[in-house]
Amino acid sequence: MPSPFPGMDPYLEHPAIWPDVHQRLIVALADALGPQLRPRYRAAIEERVYVTDVEGPFFLGRPDVSVVEVGRTAGPAMQAPVALVEPRIVQVPLLDRIREGYLEVREAAIGGVVTVVELLLPTNKYPGEGRRLYEEKRMQVLGTRTHLVEIDLLRGGEPMRMWGDGRDSHYRILVSRAERRPRAELYAFNLQDAVPPFPLPLRTGDEEPIVELGPLLHALYDRAGYDLAVDYTADPVPPLEADDAAWAGQLLREKGLR
Repeated sequence: MPSPFPGMDPYLEHPAIWPDVHQRLIVALADALGPQLRPRYRAAIEERVYVTDVEGPFFLGRPDVSVVEVGRTAGPAMQAPVALVEPRIVQVPLLDRIREGYLEVREAAIGGVVTVVELLLPTNKYPGEGRRLYEEKRMQVLGTRTHLVEIDLLRGGEPMRMWGDGRDSHYRILVSRAERRPRAELYAFNLQDAVPPFPLPLRTGDEEPIVELGPLLHALYDRAGYDLAVDYTADPVPPLEADDAAWAGQLLREKGLR
């Protein structure tokens, strides 16, 4: 079953679903690019790993309370009843090992990195260790002769730093060519739009493959059975603004999903 949305499906942004989408889409991108890059280049899947405390939106899907059974001790036969105060439910910090996958396009002969392709995670867009480490890596790439492609399919959180028009869109694909910095190409699009194709920058003079991210995402939705994991009768997480929510609701009703 294909996604009911023409472009990015906002229900896939849920923190409990997006990590699976992220991993699968990284692999799908590598598989799609591989034949187009041969014989001079190849696409390699890389990974950053760090430990951080998980809080806020990243707690979704985790248990609120853990209960441990302990041995009982003997007490007085009769005790006066104790009035219980209704507790508040809070969350405590939780250490988690975060794995962030990304792509590197390398020259096959010498293994040099030509292009880094990043698909953002919520940890990259909210304050914390994940954002700090990603921004550090981002600045390192921008300071080299390596191209950067940054794909942001998440409405939540703070967009990556850039100057110019496009930060207010729902979704963004940034193509930063080393030889043109600080100028970069931004493909900005919204919920109602199809995901725009974009060229993958390579060495000067080499033919650049066109990345058709939209069809890849729709094919992945079908293969992974995300329609079985999504409840289209509820609001997406994060929620949509009023106009977008009305449009999405009408679309889902027309598709028979509401």
